[in-house]
Amino acid sequence: MKILVYNSGGGLGDSIQIFDLINSLIAKFGSDNIYYLSAHKNHFNHALSDYNLKPKELKTNIIYFGFRWWHLLVSKKKILKDNSLQKFDLIIDIQSKLRNTIILKQFPSNKFYSSTFNFKFCSEKKDYKSTKFENINILRNIELLISDEIPQTKFKLNSIDLKYFQEAKRLLPDNNYIGFSMTQGNVYRKKSWPINKFLNIAEHVSKKNKKPVFFVEKNNKELIHKIKSNINNALFPEMESTFSGPPLVTALSSRLEKAISIDNGVMHMMSLAEIPMIILFGPTNSKKFSPKLKNIEILDSKNLYQSDDITKITEDDVMRILNI
Repeated sequence: MKILVYNSGGGLGDSIQIFDLINSLIAKFGSDNIYYLSAHKNHFNHALSDYNLKPKELKTNIIYFGFRWWHLLVSKKKILKDNSLQKFDLIIDIQSKLRNTIILKQFPSNKFYSSTFNFKFCSEKKDYKSTKFENINILRNIELLISDEIPQTKFKLNSIDLKYFQEAKRLLPDNNYIGFSMTQGNVYRKKSWPINKFLNIAEHVSKKNKKPVFFVEKNNKELIHKIKSNINNALFPEMESTFSGPPLVTALSSRLEKAISIDNGVMHMMSLAEIPMIILFGPTNSKKFSPKLKNIEILDSKNLYQSDDITKITEDDVMRILNI
């Protein structure tokens, strides 16, 4: 069964959020039968490659596939032929933009799944469940469409090469670390919590004999300097390693007692370690973007203060949940 999964999200977090879906499809149908098409860069073959989820890439040689109406004019049969394919048995559209769905539906397929326009583009009408906030419902809906069971196969940490965990243990050998992630990749929405508030929390953590661990980009020298100037025992383990990238972040996170983060890619990398986390949300949708784990606490300014201004979340709000 040849299956195509289409994802219009461009961030690393968007890809990490569908790890369980991709893993479940691979476990059921085999990696050679799962094709992946991203409107942006295929992170599974690049930054996320060492997580060892390897769906085959459907190559189109088109940037931002699905985001331009002229993509309707591109021969989908030729794209399939160039990828040694004739048609897909199933296409899974995990986004809900009308234009993208219309373009994607041009690919020859036996069955087509999309939540766009309340599932109107699906090849068959079924009693589909909303996937707005639950990716697991995509899997359940596909089961309805193809009349076959697909067991949920969750991503496991042992999928990552052991070398990352050995390095993480070398860098963080103790068991009293609190992680902090405070920078956002997407600059178009103000998702950042004030740095001084993070530093005040880190200072409190230090006084409680915990070691604050910061996940900051190496080129963000001004922020690193500010943290070091204010927090004497601040740790930057990524700076001390010859390894780099998301798998190292996940492995380091497995050494943490707790972590505090805004809504960013690092947060999703941390969540794969399934550690207790406090995640701060402002303008973005916490129901949609927060990891679905029991040991995660959400502080959403929209719920707490009826505002999408994340800065309204107070240090006391965080302290109450941190409980250190």
